[in-house]
Parts: sequence; C-alpha cells; structure tokens
Amino acid sequence: MKNVLISGASIAGPALAHWLARYGFTTTIVENSPGFRDGGYAVDFRGDAHLTVLRRMGILDDVEAARTGMGAMAYVNKDGKPQASMPADLFAGDIEILRGDLAQILHDATRGTTEYIFGDSIASLDEDAGGVTVTFERSAPRRFDLVIGADGLHSNVRRLAFGPEERFVRNSGVHCAIFTVPNHLGLRYTGHAYRTAGQLASVYSARHNTEARAAFYFGSPDQDVHRHDVARQQRILTERFAGTGWECDRLLAEMRDAPDFYFDSVGQVRMDAWSRGRVALLGDAAYCPSSLSGMGTGLAIVGAYVLAGELAAARGDHRAAYARYQDVMGEYVAGCQKMGDGVAKLMMPESRFVVALLNRYYKLLPYLPGKKMVAKIARRTAEGIVLPDYAQAPTRSTS
Repeated sequence: MKNVLISGASIAGPALAHWLARYGFTTTIVENSPGFRDGGYAVDFRGDAHLTVLRRMGILDDVEAARTGMGAMAYVNKDGKPQASMPADLFAGDIEILRGDLAQILHDATRGTTEYIFGDSIASLDEDAGGVTVTFERSAPRRFDLVIGADGLHSNVRRLAFGPEERFVRNSGVHCAIFTVPNHLGLRYTGHAYRTAGQLASVYSARHNTEARAAFYFGSPDQDVHRHDVARQQRILTERFAGTGWECDRLLAEMRDAPDFYFDSVGQVRMDAWSRGRVALLGDAAYCPSSLSGMGTGLAIVGAYVLAGELAAARGDHRAAYARYQDVMGEYVAGCQKMGDGVAKLMMPESRFVVALLNRYYKLLPYLPGKKMVAKIARRTAEGIVLPDYAQAPTRSTS
C-alpha cells in the first residue's frame, strides 16, 4: 500500500508526506485553500521529543533560523502602562516560530516529492477491499490505498468517515481572532497583553520586528456565524472590544486590511479511535489539545513521525500500523490534552477581582520560589513519549 492521499496542507499533512516519501510511499496532498497559506499565530516546540523529530526531518536548522526570538510578554493596563511581565519560557518553549513560516519550511521540503492539489477538497470516500475511491469537489475521482485526514479542528475527512463534528469537538466557550498588523508600537521581540474580565487582547512582534500579530480572545458561547463569513466575524470582534481601552480600537481598525484574518472557537477533539478502515486522522483532526495548550503543533509533528514510521514498519498493513500508531501516541495525547483543560478560565477570568489578582501574581512571579513550575510542567508533558527509531527498528511482520 504505497499510494496515500492526505487532506490538509498546513503542518501535520506536509510533515506526514515528508516521512512517507522518505519511506517510498507516493503522496498527494489536497488543500481547500487556493494556495499556500501564510500568516497565522506563533507556535512553539519544547523538549527533546519535538526537537529530535525536527532534527531527524532535517529541518531543525531552518526552523531555528526562522524563530521569533521572543522575550518576556508584558501585561498592561488600559493606558498601556506595564503591570506585570510573563517570562518567555512560559509561552515560547525552546523554539517559537510563526505558523506560516513553519508551513513554508514544510512545503519547501516536500513539494519535490509530493503532489499538491490546491483549491479542492474531498467530497466523498468509497472504500472497498482494494482501496478508497475519492471524489473531489472539482477534480476527477481517483483511487488511493489510504486516506489521511490532517485537516484540522473542523476536519472534513473526520466528518465523512466518522460522523458529524459535534460528536467529537468540545468547545471551551472561548473564541479567538488572530491577524497581521503593522508593528506600530515598535515592539522588539516582545509583546503586550491587555486583559479585562472575560477578554484578552494582545499584540506581539513578528518576523524580526518588521510586522506584528494581533490576537484577541473572549469568552462566549457558540457564535451563530459561518466559519467563512469574515465580515460577520469582524463585526462580532468589534462589538466585543471596541472602546475597551489600550490599543484595541486601533487594532480593530487595522484588522480591516489584514491579509490573514483568522477567527474560530477554541476547542478540543476527543475520539476513542483515530482510524476507520483505510482512513486515519492526524494532528488536530484526531486529537486537538486546544490552541491554548501550546502543545498542538508539537503533537502534530510527533504524530506524523509515528504514523509514517508505523506504516513503513508494517509494510503498509494499515490495520497493524493504525493500531500501533494509537498505542504509541495514546498516553502522550492524553497528557497534552490535559494541559489544555482549564487554561481558558485562567487566561480570561470572568471576575475583575480575579483579573487584578492575577496581574498582581504575575508581577510577583519572578520573585516566587515556584516561578518555573509551569514551564517545567509544560516541558515534562512535551517530553512524555519515547520516540521509536524507525530507521533502525526491524520491520514488523504483517502475517
């Protein structure tokens, strides 16, 4: 079984294609967007497991060269006066990089060995004993041995193969919006965050301070808005943050010209099984730990390494490989998802009193004996897997 279709051209999909091509598989990636998607928020890697996979992929030096180099994040009041500072190791890990820059590195590493189909998506999957017939929204139907959904929180492959999204996605009651803005504050490898009851707005420098990213988070039940209705999303964000102080009004004005506006709910994906027949899920599509956990990108990179390695070790026997993939990743996924639990309430408390208390705590944090505890917990979680060495492991029998 050597012919694999991957849905999703962001992080998990190209990472999987990289490994599968190395093991001799033929890979095709289909992506709904009309082209490569730049922009996005900062993601991080921490600990030996993440860095080992990047090193084995041969892209660690490229990731290091594109790192954000972020320092501490300052919490400010409505007038912009710093109130407290958060050390970089609490949110930036060992290496922090913009999601778009990481996607570009992965795309550059795979475009010579992987067929990319942009501006299309899977319409149906028809599996039989010999493979999967895939119909597309625009392209002609094709046959594949295996289909992998690496298409994010709102996975189309998951919906087609496993059922409706509401069965698997647990929303946290938080929505977020992220987009590129000019670095009008002159931030240098740092950021400012402004928190009020149930809301948080921030801006941080990007790409060696030549631009910045604005990020807004707010507590809210599910919004009755289509994921692609950008105008409605921007109205919701404006209604929540206009007139709230600090730089919010200016950032909202700059939002109108942003080339990469992103708006979504913050959620986790919980599934008992990540595969069904010849179809499997990877990354956020299978086990999103929530964007607030700081674990999603590292988890996707490790998951791609394991899934490809198990397919190679099992000589393409998808039943054996998918079972081993879940066995190897199961406890690791559970630990990363636990990191995401409760983060929303801590990040955006509903009480003004708790907001003031947290700001005071953060101000004292550099002087407290347990100041490195959170970073240590995050690192321990990120390192909570023993990576198989598929290059040296014996090929497993599939008889």
